[in-house]
Amino acid sequence: MGLALRLAILSLCLAATPAFGAADDLLEQLATCKVSWLDFKDDPVKARSFGDAIKGTFVQKPQSPAWTPLKPVTLGGLKIVEAFPDSVGMGVGFSLTVEAPFDKARAEFETLAGKTFKTCESGEGMKSCELAVADKRTLMIVAGDNGKSKTTLVGCYYFYAK
Repeated sequence: MGLALRLAILSLCLAATPAFGAADDLLEQLATCKVSWLDFKDDPVKARSFGDAIKGTFVQKPQSPAWTPLKPVTLGGLKIVEAFPDSVGMGVGFSLTVEAPFDKARAEFETLAGKTFKTCESGEGMKSCELAVADKRTLMIVAGDNGKSKTTLVGCYYFYAK
């Protein structure tokens, strides 16, 4: 996916939300499925507004779907180390890598989302949980299962890419 398309998708996310005092609030809304860029993807004004805000907070890594913060930004007090504005692993959505082991990230993410993961799995070297919260909105969390992982991916996916 090209940079222009990614920026357009990012732009969509911000514009659909009320004005926030910090990027942290918007990121929380997107990661916890409270806001979805699918809801407002056809509004170029909102898309441009979000793109401008994201470019002030993140920079895309060369040759990568990951965006890194230009300044410290958090999700519920957990430091965000990467943003993936258009994907959650193999799914289409929005996700963040936070600096926290799985259990700590899960507890914080459940608090922010106001939901509790009921089903989690371990296998193939990964721990993961997911919870459908609405049509085309599923909360997810994933990290390495070796007990040494210091980061965890959290977010909202809309559907799996084919």
